[in-house]
Amino acid sequence: MQAPSVGGIMLPRGNGQIVRLSRGASLTDFAEKINANPASLVQVMLNLGEMVTATQSVSDETLQLLADEMNYVVEIVSPEEEDRELLESFDIEFGENEGGEEMLVSRPPVVTVMGHVDHGKTRLLDAIRKTNVVAGEAGGITQHIGAYQVATEVNDEERRITFIDTPGHEAFTAMRARGAKSTDIAILVVAANDGVMPQTIEALNHAKAADVPIVVAVNKIDVEGADPTKVRGQLTEYGLVAEEYGGDTMFVDISAKQGLHIDELLEAVVLTADAALDLRANAEQDAQGLAIEAHLDRGRGAVATVLVQRGTLRVGDTMVAGDAYGRVRAMFDDKGNNVEEAGPSTPVLVLGLTNVPGAGDNFLVVDEDRTARQIAEKRAARERNAAFAKRTRRVSLEDLDKVLKAGEVQQLNLIIKGDASGSVEALESSLLQLDVGEEVDIRVLHRGVGAVTETDIDLATGSDAIVIGFNVRAEGRATQRAEREGVDVRYYSVIYQAIEEIEAALKGMLKPEYEEVELGTAEIREVFKSSKLGNIAGVLIRSGEVRRNTKARLLRDGKVIAENLTIEGLRRFKDDVTEIREGFEGGINLGNFNDIKVDDVIATYEMREKPRG
Repeated sequence: MQAPSVGGIMLPRGNGQIVRLSRGASLTDFAEKINANPASLVQVMLNLGEMVTATQSVSDETLQLLADEMNYVVEIVSPEEEDRELLESFDIEFGENEGGEEMLVSRPPVVTVMGHVDHGKTRLLDAIRKTNVVAGEAGGITQHIGAYQVATEVNDEERRITFIDTPGHEAFTAMRARGAKSTDIAILVVAANDGVMPQTIEALNHAKAADVPIVVAVNKIDVEGADPTKVRGQLTEYGLVAEEYGGDTMFVDISAKQGLHIDELLEAVVLTADAALDLRANAEQDAQGLAIEAHLDRGRGAVATVLVQRGTLRVGDTMVAGDAYGRVRAMFDDKGNNVEEAGPSTPVLVLGLTNVPGAGDNFLVVDEDRTARQIAEKRAARERNAAFAKRTRRVSLEDLDKVLKAGEVQQLNLIIKGDASGSVEALESSLLQLDVGEEVDIRVLHRGVGAVTETDIDLATGSDAIVIGFNVRAEGRATQRAEREGVDVRYYSVIYQAIEEIEAALKGMLKPEYEEVELGTAEIREVFKSSKLGNIAGVLIRSGEVRRNTKARLLRDGKVIAENLTIEGLRRFKDDVTEIREGFEGGINLGNFNDIKVDDVIATYEMREKPRG
């Protein structure tokens, strides 16, 4: 039915009709669903003030805007649903459908160890490994593959447990974010001398959100000042009540360093699994499961650690993991032994994939190589479209005033990380007391102690927040992720500076911001002593150019030895010069600073005003 025109263009009206589109869909995809001309949708978007081409991947918000204008309801298909629909188109079922009861066999529980930094997570995993080293095994060396299986005896019966060994809570959260439940039980490690710390609570919240039973390992009971009873009391406040206090959480006092009570901890894991979970899987079907971690090995190509969740994975099977596929050339267990097959809850290292899958990507075995390639290519294309459509332009302090005036934001979301809880609280209370009128609210979404992490960037991405780091920096890949997602991360070491900048941003009075630009580096080849000028560095310009009167810093073995120096003198042979370019030699005088040595590097830079954009 032709309806009244939209911006002078005759288009079908939706009357509330639902249109299902995948993330990163284009106007052409929308037009196909409603039987319209893509060019006319481009025109509608122009009338709405957005310049979009017909084949460009657009954001969910843009699709929503277009749908509202034309009286349609857009439903964006979730990644999990997209994946299910993709597999259904190949007649593949992924998930819990495992055949009848008679096909199910019991499987080992999969366990993740979590807890605060320095509370002994790694040492506990090492202790568990050591107690399980088979006598006569080659030096007891285990190959680190990110997951391994151990055996323990419970009621005179050998029981196996699979441990996922990942740094921090990264993989645990990544897998949960993808809707893939990898862990059956979480071991929460708490040091008996420290008690509950910020990351303990964070780990506990992750485990609760994933809805997994928790076993508490109270570590360091051999250390002075250890108080296991205090730990039990503290965790009661967070809903973990010990069995001896009438609750249902098992607490085990251990010492990972001394190897004390490790067997009791493993027994507690098995008993918790038996009491709270029905751990069974079909071992006969084609293998399905999760990629836990993966990397590129120089000699072996793409190497992935996978956890088989159902079915049995065999050498020679064709598998798809995320957007990677290939035939399994070889499999190794956690001890580096070749294995021919792996059943449910077994972790193995797999060789033979075309590229590196992501942590938490699902894997499945298919009949033909061609099917595997098609699934992988469609997944890759879908992820690419979704990435193109992402709005990388997020709120930053510079454009906050514009956004506020446009009425786009009524509140400023902040994530505060600092070096100590006291300074974080002081900064938060000072910011919340800022008086910037009634139009704007400041909301602190999260505050914590420690470096800015990828989790913080993820939270900022989802809520258009600005991240403030007070006396801390970003760790790991958080900086790259912030740049990729367009998240504004600010670092401060003076509390008043942070307060002033945010107040100025809210009032639209932000001063120009300067950034450091590297000009050139010079390697010291020789040191000359001068009675008049002190030490002079004989240098070779390694990169860029070195100019007189610019700022410099001195690096020794990659570490900064001196900051805020000035290139006071610059010579080529006997002539004073204003600059020396890359590849040339010369002499540099750093004024009163004389602590220079051969092989030191002088890095010069200048501060330039950042353009507003």
